[in-house]
Amino acid sequence: MTIRPIVILPDLKLRLVSEPVKEITDAIRTLTDDMLETMYDAPGVGLAAIQIGVPLRIVTVDVSKSETERQPMVLINPEILWTSEEKRTYEEGCLSIPEYYEEVERPDRVRFRYMNLDGKIIEQEAGELMATCVQHEIDHLNGVLFIDYLSKLKRDRVMTKFKKAAKREASGA
Repeated sequence: MTIRPIVILPDLKLRLVSEPVKEITDAIRTLTDDMLETMYDAPGVGLAAIQIGVPLRIVTVDVSKSETERQPMVLINPEILWTSEEKRTYEEGCLSIPEYYEEVERPDRVRFRYMNLDGKIIEQEAGELMATCVQHEIDHLNGVLFIDYLSKLKRDRVMTKFKKAAKREASGA
């Protein structure tokens, strides 16, 4: 397993719409192993393949509270089938927008479908943190970031901050 570099805002790759996985191959299995390793190292609770520069519809998730009892999930071609009318607000962050957190309101419960690494189609319902995480990561697959749910003023401030940081890094300052 390899820890891969995470794509950071304002990189335009984060706005790409990811392509469906057509077949589960050894390369896909290696990619998901790398994604889990990268997610745990960051540390984070979710990672979309596009966040490591791979525009495929793959997400890794682990919302377990304990490092000793990890519960990793690999979601291939995930899609949300239903969302509750009830909303919940969570403070979200993103490995591609480091050290920035903001309250985001999303549906409290979701039903989603995905394929696992054995090629089995699974439907699952989730609430609370898992629901938020699944929505956040599926958004990534569609080129949407959690900052897109913020006011224009907050979103512009975040973009300006990360563009300045990218310029400083590019100039070697």
